[in-house]
Amino acid sequence: MTGARAPGGPDVSPGRHGTVPRRRGRPPRTESADTRDRILGAAREEFSEHGYDKTSVRGIAKSAGVDAALVHHYFGTKEQVFEAAVEVAFAPVLEGRQAVLDAPLEEVGERMTRMILGLWENPVTRAPLLAIIRSAVNNETAAGVFRRLVAGQLLRRIAGQLDLADAELRAELAAAQLVGIAMIRYVIKIEPLASADPEQIIRRVAPVVQGHLTGR
Repeated sequence: MTGARAPGGPDVSPGRHGTVPRRRGRPPRTESADTRDRILGAAREEFSEHGYDKTSVRGIAKSAGVDAALVHHYFGTKEQVFEAAVEVAFAPVLEGRQAVLDAPLEEVGERMTRMILGLWENPVTRAPLLAIIRSAVNNETAAGVFRRLVAGQLLRRIAGQLDLADAELRAELAAAQLVGIAMIRYVIKIEPLASADPEQIIRRVAPVVQGHLTGR
């Protein structure tokens, strides 16, 4: 069913959750935060379901029940929408990084492994992480956004704690270990890793991550 507009009324769009009015132009200030959050939520769903290449600003707007002009007003281009959605989805990593940074050096590997695996084990954070990984693997623009966020906000902070000449390489190798496990366990779902107990994985992987970070 296509959208319709009553005389003098707003556009009507089916939307993801039923027929809702599609707003044109800027919303009142009191509705701005809610509208922005709704667009971000729709963007995460669209990127998760369709990937970066097949997601459009128009599709995000339709899912959010707003006009495409509002998406551009709040976020700009599709790349900027993706970056905003990634930042929201990646927020638990950025919030949890302080626990890693504050840990004694000999515990950094376990803290980092437990934090990353815990985010993947949580269904709430897993879905947006899957969207990020799938989009970054298939699209260079999305990969660039992911690199900027991960390298700038996480890996360089961890590398700064190591005080070693090759600290950035060490942090990247540790991250590669964890991203590889996430790909096999949650994306490709190869057994027995896909159904292994998380604590068993942490016990086996944390020393390897620690070795990447501080091993000689």
